[in-house]
Amino acid sequence: MFYEPKDGHGLPHNPFNAIVTPRPIGWISSRGADGVDNLAPYSFFNAVAYVPPQVMFASTGTKPDRNGTKDSLSNIRETGVFCVNIVSYALRDAMNASSATLPSGVDEFAHAGLEKAECATIACARVAAAPASLECRLTQILPLEGETNFAVFGEVTGVHMRDDCLRDGIFDVTRFQPLARLGYRDYAVITQLMTLSRPDD
Repeated sequence: MFYEPKDGHGLPHNPFNAIVTPRPIGWISSRGADGVDNLAPYSFFNAVAYVPPQVMFASTGTKPDRNGTKDSLSNIRETGVFCVNIVSYALRDAMNASSATLPSGVDEFAHAGLEKAECATIACARVAAAPASLECRLTQILPLEGETNFAVFGEVTGVHMRDDCLRDGIFDVTRFQPLARLGYRDYAVITQLMTLSRPDD
């Protein structure tokens, strides 16, 4: 089939997210100017540069108590920092719990039953049990087409990795099995790898 998004797809559910898969999950922690911590998963997330290391995530919705945006974006605008926590298979239920639409004053760490740890280079909490966390300073917020779509870019200023996820100097994803977002309500978990050498290696 072929469809133009402006005309609709005619299917029971939008297939766009199912086509662009798998997507890494940026479990974004932030802290508002009022000191309240927030935690929410974003599947429009990725690394975008090596030197300096940079990441981005996109916020594509709104909450009635946040004036046209979400808690994460509102907090980051206030403080200029955020942390990306990597989601392991073991943390899947806590990640899902943190995706609930809650009032802006509610701490999702507590709601999801997660232990916090303080970041080292920024004033922000991180998920203590995450296999890795990336502390970030905001570099820019880019408005995208659409009323509530924004891309948030940050420079990574600190990197946490759990020692049990390192093997022979390699960050081994099979040790924690990262979760990836698919379409609809579907997820995938990475349990095995394959290696391909580049032609110019």
